[in-house]
Amino acid sequence: MAAASGLSESQKQSLARLYKVMAEPQTAGGRYEMPLSRRIECDEVYPGIFLGDDSSARKTELLARLGITHVLNAAEGHDFGQVDTSQAYYRESGITYLGLPLMDLPSANISKFFDTAVKFIDNALASKDGYVAGKILVHCLMGMSRSPTLVVAYLISKKGMTTEEAMRLILRRREIRPNDGFLLQLLELEDKANSSKYTSRVLTPQSSKKKSK
Repeated sequence: MAAASGLSESQKQSLARLYKVMAEPQTAGGRYEMPLSRRIECDEVYPGIFLGDDSSARKTELLARLGITHVLNAAEGHDFGQVDTSQAYYRESGITYLGLPLMDLPSANISKFFDTAVKFIDNALASKDGYVAGKILVHCLMGMSRSPTLVVAYLISKKGMTTEEAMRLILRRREIRPNDGFLLQLLELEDKANSSKYTSRVLTPQSSKKKSK
């Protein structure tokens, strides 16, 4: 765990709880851990959402077999630790692409991309005009920190899950280890989502009373 200086006692406890989740078995057979022999593959962690690494993202034939219609690169760039793909890379395959220039650092502000990523994932999974819903690959360099953080953000924002619930769900299919900074930003997103739900519950009865007058 990163240095705990500057964190409140509540934040320290929350991080400790999430690290415990990442360490404990998630199913009767134990937590899923990706074999070294197949780290280039990707895993469907939620219906229509695949998590993968840079190698799986570059295999357009694999993506076609899986029915992937969208790719979200959470590590776009040319520096060490980034993946240098773009929309041009997927032009011939017809895949819709979004790249986010993120580094896997606790100090990186991944939360500023939450809305963009959540909307992109949601649009990828939505069925429109009678067409079957698409499938999306969310990836970074190893598929363990940046990309799962964005998928957890989606599950919090659109599916009403807590950070812990979303991580447990993903861990049944794939080993993930978001860094401390990303975990804290997910917990902040969860708090905002809870505050929004509470505000909605408080305001709804008042709105109903106004309508009845």
